[in-house]
Order: sequence, then C-alpha cells, then structure tokens
Amino acid sequence: MDQSDRPTVVIAGATGFVGTALREALSDTYRVVALTRSPVRARANADQPGSEEWKHCDLFSPYDIKECLKRADYAIYLVHSILPSSRLTQAEVTDLDLLMADNFARAAEAQGVRQMLYVGGLVPEHVAVEDLPPRMRSRVEIQSTLSSTSVPLTTLRAGLIVGPGGTWLRLLLNLVRRLPVMLLPNWTRAQTQPVSVDDMIRGLLTCLGSPEHYGHTYDVGGPERMTYRDMLQKTARAVGLRERPMATVPFDAPDFSKLWVWVFSGGPWAIVSPIIDSLRLGAKVKDNPLQRQLEPDALPFEDAVRRSVNPAGRPLPNPRAELRSEDDAVIRSNSVARSVQRLPLPPGYTARDVAHEYIRWLPRFGWPLLNCSVEGKRVCKFQVRPFGLTLLEITYAPDESPEGRHLFYVTGGLLADLSTGHEGRLEFRRALNGEYVITAVHDFAPMLPWYVYNATQALAHLLVMNRFGGHLRRLSRRMRQDAEPGDDVTPSAEERPAVR
Repeated sequence: MDQSDRPTVVIAGATGFVGTALREALSDTYRVVALTRSPVRARANADQPGSEEWKHCDLFSPYDIKECLKRADYAIYLVHSILPSSRLTQAEVTDLDLLMADNFARAAEAQGVRQMLYVGGLVPEHVAVEDLPPRMRSRVEIQSTLSSTSVPLTTLRAGLIVGPGGTWLRLLLNLVRRLPVMLLPNWTRAQTQPVSVDDMIRGLLTCLGSPEHYGHTYDVGGPERMTYRDMLQKTARAVGLRERPMATVPFDAPDFSKLWVWVFSGGPWAIVSPIIDSLRLGAKVKDNPLQRQLEPDALPFEDAVRRSVNPAGRPLPNPRAELRSEDDAVIRSNSVARSVQRLPLPPGYTARDVAHEYIRWLPRFGWPLLNCSVEGKRVCKFQVRPFGLTLLEITYAPDESPEGRHLFYVTGGLLADLSTGHEGRLEFRRALNGEYVITAVHDFAPMLPWYVYNATQALAHLLVMNRFGGHLRRLSRRMRQDAEPGDDVTPSAEERPAVR
C-alpha cells in the first residue's frame, strides 16, 4: 500500500516500551506519527525511512497537540508523567496527567480523529474510585477525561505488562537477584494476571479502527493467574536462578512493602508505589469478549520474561534510556518552571469566572503591598504599593481561550525574563466535568537566579495557590449553604466575578 493511502495513527508516548512495540507492529499497515516530548529524540529520528514520522510535541499545549494530530485517523494515548518536563515542576503527578489528557482529548476532537485508544490500569471492583490510591485514581481520571469528547474512546486496562525495557520487570529481576530469602506480607497472596507486551499489542491492533470496539473498556491479562509470590518464583526460574525461600508474615504493611521494594529493586518510587497498590488491592481481569479472544494464544509469564532479557538473564534496556542524559541537559538549559494545581470549582463557575475571581482576590490577599490593575479588560498588572513597580504583567489571549479554558500570556514585569524565547503562560482549566479547575503556569522563565527563585518566588506562588484554593472552597461551601433545597446554585450574570 502506498504511504499516502495508509491510515494515520498518532502515538503519544511512543518512546516507552509499549509504544516502541506498537510502532513496530503498525509500521507495515499504517502511517505512524510518533510524538515525543524530547527534542533530542525527535531530531535523532527525523530522517528515519519508512512509514514512521517523529514529532516533538508539548503535551501541555493543546495547540501544539492539535498541530501534531493534523490528518490523524486514530490517536493512541500511552502517556504517564513520571519524567521531569521542566527545570522546576511544582505539581502532583496526577494533576499533570489530568491536564495532558484534557489537552489531548480536546485536540483529537478538534481535528476530527475517528477513534482514541488508551492503555490504563486495572481497577479493583470492591474499592470506590474516590478511595483508590492516587496513581490508580489518576488512571480512572485520564480515561474519564479522554472519553469526555465526541471522539469514541477504547480503553484497554492491564495490571503488569511484561516486555523488553519494561520498568517493573527490571524491578522483579533486581529483587530476585538481590534477596536470597524473602519475607512477604499478607497482601502478596492476592492474585494478579500479568500480560506480555505482545498480547497487549494484539489487543490494541484488534480494537484499532474497529467500530464494534468504539466506546468500550476491556481488561486484558495473560493466560495465568498468580500471586505476587508465584510471580517472584517464576521470574527466578525464567532467568536460571534457584527458587528463593519465602515466608509469609501475618500483616500487610503496604508502606513498608513499598519502601522495601524501592530500596532493593532500585526502581523509581513513582513506579513502585502504584504497582504495589495494584497488587495488594487485588485488581482482577474481568471477563470480556476481547480477553476471551486473546487468552487462548496468550504468552505464558515465564516465556514473556525470557523474551525480555538478554542471554545472561539481564533486562533489555528501556528504549528511553539511551538519550535521557541529553534530554536532562536540554531541560536544564531551557531554565523554565511549571506549576500545576487542582482546585475546587464553585458550583456553576466557568474557567473564566475563576480567572476573574483570582484577579479580584489576589490584591486582597496581598494587601497592603500588592495592587492589581486591568487595562482594557485584557492586560493585568500586579504591582507593588506604593511604588507602582510592576512585578508581573499578563495579557489575556481570547483566541486561545475556548469554552472551559482561560489563558493569559506573561508579557512583562520585573520577575519575568522575556529574553529566553519561551512564552510563559497562565491558564485556568475546567476539569473532570466541572468538579475541579486546574490552574497552571507553563514555561515561565524567571528573572531571579534559580537558587533565589526556588527559595522565594516559587514558594510564594505555591502559598498563593494554596490560599486561593481555600478561598474557592469557602466560596463553594457558602454558595451551597445559602441555597434552598432544590435551588440552582449557578450564579447569575450579575453575581459572576467581573474584572474592574
């Protein structure tokens, strides 16, 4: 098939071990556009022959994503924000994930994408979503956000995915090599159903472009159900090690388990913590048509491990590892900050209302030192009393503020360095069907030296956003208390905050 006649698949998260395997599987049939946050990797792969095209993409910019999704037929989302994206990031990982997913969903809808696919995590049936650990709850939020547009979403949920370069497999191998004897807490008796990356790819290919799978969620697992204890023994056997003596102790101690695995596996806490949570909560693969189709030919766990190690039984490298030091150098040289906070959204408020409320509230919070003036309803200046010195100037961008988003660019002030070429911006974003508003500062280049900025302005911003969140909570509570039963608490036009 000629390249121009092939359907186009855009993969966000194309550099991970699942994304790498997926790119290879799609290359004979589809035109593949691989998105990466790394300009180093985008340049390194720019001239690759064949059906694969690489694009550098800032997933915190909906307009950057929109450009990357031009002429896309399908979009696959494999992103989780574990690695740093700026020199300083003040944010919970779950909030970064939520913001990126919202950007991706909006861009996919704007470009008329036919279908989105997402690989998420298994969810235990006996635990309410609000009671899930943060990273597990985040997977549910991402799925909810991606499915909130008119583009049909297909979600495949899995526990542990085993494949070349997978982080969790490296942790397992480190544990069985470094610990000749193991004491296991009670939760290790819970069953799990790891799946090979090859079978996950088979599942994605089955659903891709198939309308009968649009709008569905499928749990995917391998052919074997096993406990964590079984998994450790099978991992040891697969790489030629003797089985480890193990004893189960009569307590759970999940936090101690995470610490133990983190110390002895050498893996990042951001990976260890959610995986231990998933294992101990016993999230099971629920029966579904896709699982029944995949399971008869699914790869056994030990075979999946053997395919993921070299002849010496050592894990094959993560596809991202080769250029990571160069990526870190680029991030450091860019010298920009990102700060993202999730705040409560008062009933009936829009992102615009929250932005205006912030501009009204901040001078009251900073009185008597801080003043805020608005020129022509577009340029807002935060100034020091009584000198009139402008600390920051932000300018409203109406053309980039669709419903649910209110955007300002940093256009001046003593605290901003505009000479770097980075466009600092402040946005307010309605999220999760109006349950929250996300406030975010992106690509802000400070004028202060970094060690001074980290200890002063950055901390001050966190304090301000924390107090503003408290203000919104009190506002929400007051609006609900003042309303009669059955009343609509949506503010009228006269009650909405206005900038003066």
